[in-house]
Amino acid sequence: MEKCSLPHDHGQQIEGFPEQIPAPEDFQTAAEIFKQLGDGNRIRIFWLLCHCEECVINISALMDMSSPAVSHHLRQLKASGLIVSQRSGKEVYYKAADTETAQLLHHIIEQLVKIICPGFSP
Repeated sequence: MEKCSLPHDHGQQIEGFPEQIPAPEDFQTAAEIFKQLGDGNRIRIFWLLCHCEECVINISALMDMSSPAVSHHLRQLKASGLIVSQRSGKEVYYKAADTETAQLLHHIIEQLVKIICPGFSP
């Protein structure tokens, strides 16, 4: 690989750069996902949906929040790809997406707040 020439030479060997630096849009995607974790209620809703599939009314009751507030958070989580929904008759059920990103965020949340998942044993 070709050595990268930087304006200030500090003697470090930087090979493969800038080719290995992800594109700005890749970081923007990550920033959008992290933005979802900027609200404690949204994190709680996401955490809940990692463990079960529920409708807005039940999520509202479990979170002690209004249905419109829960719906707002669900829209944002769904737009970011962290949750998915499924309609059954008049009800819409939500759960965490089965993606590597959603699983990683769930794990991070578990570690940060030291929550033991139902049925989880180390």
